[in-house]
Amino acid sequence: MVRTRGLGRALGVGRGDRDDFDDAPQRRRPTASARRQRVAVTADHIDESVIPAPDVQDDPMEVPAAVEDIPADTSAEAAEDQPQGFPGGPSGPSVLTAYADHVACSVWTGEERLELKLSSHGRKVHSLGRPVPAIEGLIAGTGLSPLIACSIDTGDRGLLSAFVERWHRETSSFHLPVGELTITLDDISSLLHLPVIGDLHAFEPLHLDDAVQMLVDLLMVSPESARAETVQCRRLYVRLQWVRDIYQCRCQAGHWTAAARAYLLHLLGCTLFANKSATNFHVVYLEALRDLSKTERYAWGVAALVHMYD
Repeated sequence: MVRTRGLGRALGVGRGDRDDFDDAPQRRRPTASARRQRVAVTADHIDESVIPAPDVQDDPMEVPAAVEDIPADTSAEAAEDQPQGFPGGPSGPSVLTAYADHVACSVWTGEERLELKLSSHGRKVHSLGRPVPAIEGLIAGTGLSPLIACSIDTGDRGLLSAFVERWHRETSSFHLPVGELTITLDDISSLLHLPVIGDLHAFEPLHLDDAVQMLVDLLMVSPESARAETVQCRRLYVRLQWVRDIYQCRCQAGHWTAAARAYLLHLLGCTLFANKSATNFHVVYLEALRDLSKTERYAWGVAALVHMYD
């Protein structure tokens, strides 16, 4: 039974609040005269209905007795209150659905992870050099010439690793201690000097025969050479070295339009549309160079940002 002596004072219940307790049974204290008029009664004649209540004096300094509550089984509630997810990471996997396979999870748990491989195509671009004077006008007219000076030979491995470990594909942003940070179209325009307003080219899926025919028509190579290259490079890919050789051959033969396409294709494969192979790239991007007079209309900055996010 819980003792509540002094609880009214603790809760601020005064004499004016007794109306709230009218339904409760009341007990009157005996007066001094009533105590003097008491008579002794034997146990045989004890009537519980007439026994006065004992004289209890309220001690204002008395502290209510502590009540020991029986601890309830809170294991289920504790389990529900326990945040779900990953330690040091997201509390729930609803947004970062691939966090379990992310390198950040391995970093936090102290697991061994493969060393980050950095691939830079800067030397490839610099070794090819600037376009020959005969095609400089064609290259400048496409709006892609700023990419020639945007490549670097080496990078800071530690800095790049820190950003890679904090990049999440689901949100296309870096999760940093100061908050989320992403790369915007304004960054692309300011750093790469590429147009972010213009037409969007729809790259359609290619069949192997279509890819071979595109190489034959736009780069002026033989069907045998094109098919052999695609077979060697996993069907719909070609090597950067192979495109450099085509560029040199077209310059020697004076086929300037084909030479300009080869130069631009190599430039795109080393910059905007680079991949993890570091040696080859997809043939589909050649379709955007079919008509060089329309190439300038494309929003290349948007294509670069989308490809980098993926």
